[in-house]
Amino acid sequence: MPIEITMPALSPTMEEGNLAKWLVKEGDKVAPGDVIAEIETDKATMEVEAVDEGTVAKLVVPAGTEGVKVNALIAVLAEEGEDAAEAAKSGGGGAAKAEKPAPAEEKVAPAEEKASPPNTDGPGSEPAPKPTATPEPKAAADGASGSRVFASPLARRIAKDAGIDVAAVSGSGPKGRVVKADVEAAIAGGTATAAKSQAGAPASAPAAPKPMSDDAVLKLFEEGSYELVPHDNMRKTIARRLVEAKSTIPHFYLTLDCEIDALLALRKQLNDAAPMKKTEKGEAPAYKLSVNDMVIKAMAVALMQVPDANASWTESGMLKHKHADVGVAVSIPGGLITPIVRKADEKTLSVISNEMKDMAVRARSRKLKPEEYQGGTTAVSNLGMFGIKDFSAVINPPHATILAVGAGEERPIVRNGEIKIANVMTVTLSTDHRAVDGALGAELLAAFKRTIENPLGMLV
Repeated sequence: MPIEITMPALSPTMEEGNLAKWLVKEGDKVAPGDVIAEIETDKATMEVEAVDEGTVAKLVVPAGTEGVKVNALIAVLAEEGEDAAEAAKSGGGGAAKAEKPAPAEEKVAPAEEKASPPNTDGPGSEPAPKPTATPEPKAAADGASGSRVFASPLARRIAKDAGIDVAAVSGSGPKGRVVKADVEAAIAGGTATAAKSQAGAPASAPAAPKPMSDDAVLKLFEEGSYELVPHDNMRKTIARRLVEAKSTIPHFYLTLDCEIDALLALRKQLNDAAPMKKTEKGEAPAYKLSVNDMVIKAMAVALMQVPDANASWTESGMLKHKHADVGVAVSIPGGLITPIVRKADEKTLSVISNEMKDMAVRARSRKLKPEEYQGGTTAVSNLGMFGIKDFSAVINPPHATILAVGAGEERPIVRNGEIKIANVMTVTLSTDHRAVDGALGAELLAAFKRTIENPLGMLV
């Protein structure tokens, strides 16, 4: 029987991807784990591995094809002993078959293991990306029409305990199967549809604002005075997530100034004391700390000091995180991405610095893995290097906070009744009021200021 290979969902926010390159050709034999293709998503270029053994009978989607929908048929494998030509013919209707409803659901098997607490260390945030709650075409709402939702027993158990509809979770398993990680990511993102009430009424979603049509926008400009550049997947995802964040998250903002003279002095001392290591280009310091590295660490320390602010909002409950996973906004061609420093509260400044340098380089070449930019508990956005004094950042779900960092500059301050000159940096904390109230946000920002102004505490 032909084995159909479909466009995989490489992240919870992925709706379509570009089939950049085939690494196999028709007639090649593949085994589970063999890399067969490269897929470009909105954030990265990912390698796709075969999950079945067989012979490549047909490459349905040519290399270089853009906008291939998730779960669309892209190739057909012939099983061992099966005629490849016949498999190619019979497997060609897979795209149409994917749209048909699956057979009626059979009895669900009991959970194989006890459900574990939600964990945002899976893929999330998307810029965290936020998991889409769009059901797969072949997975209609569970119980609505009697059609089957492909999900593991454990995934169903976790979804049930969290009070969400498993049919509203996008599956990343084989053939769109919903697995544990998908449900946990949806819970962390707070975007999965709540399970239907006993009365049978589905949960309502906020109405999206209606944008101007393309024709209406173009009519505002004289023909020939512009060039229309089509949106790529990254820009579409950024636009969608920003609209969702500003439409569904009640933002409020807290701003204060931090004196950073002590931080700059400590940074210089640590950089001067960095041991030398051998590289391909000769000897170089083992690390070179930036102010942003120290901001990341200070934010992590502050979250540990104010644990109630280290949280994410979901409809079923508040997620209280045990570690500070700090996302850092990185500008890349065509948009931005937020690689995450996991457990930044436990890492030294040199480790944070080297991790960020590595992830920033791979982010700009779109080589980050989904787990390196999804999830997280907070984020930092620094525009100080561009001379921006202060600004307010948009929260990146599933985070409840994001810190906007301005430029450090010499300013006059009043100390003991006298005017002095100090290096001052303005920071603004954007907060999700559902998870972090005003007083709690102020406590968190005060803890950050205390850590930044007394930086030796970051070395303990």
